[in-house]
Amino acid sequence: MTEKNLLKRIVINPKIMLGKPVIKGTRLPVEIIVEKIAYGETKEGLKKDYPFLTDEDIKAALLYAAKRLAHEEVYAA
Repeated sequence: MTEKNLLKRIVINPKIMLGKPVIKGTRLPVEIIVEKIAYGETKEGLKKDYPFLTDEDIKAALLYAAKRLAHEEVYAA
């Protein structure tokens, strides 16, 4: 799946979860997926907790987070 297609799986809508980026068609925020992975959750564990979640959704969440971080401003100390 291409980067563009993966990122289409993430939507931002002010009427859904106060405009936080979520997996398309759900109310599951990207931040929840990224945080659970940071604490050691596996893809299989995520899919067990959220049966609607696909491998592509998880990849999309991680890619979205990486792209957002890449555009943050960096200040020299």
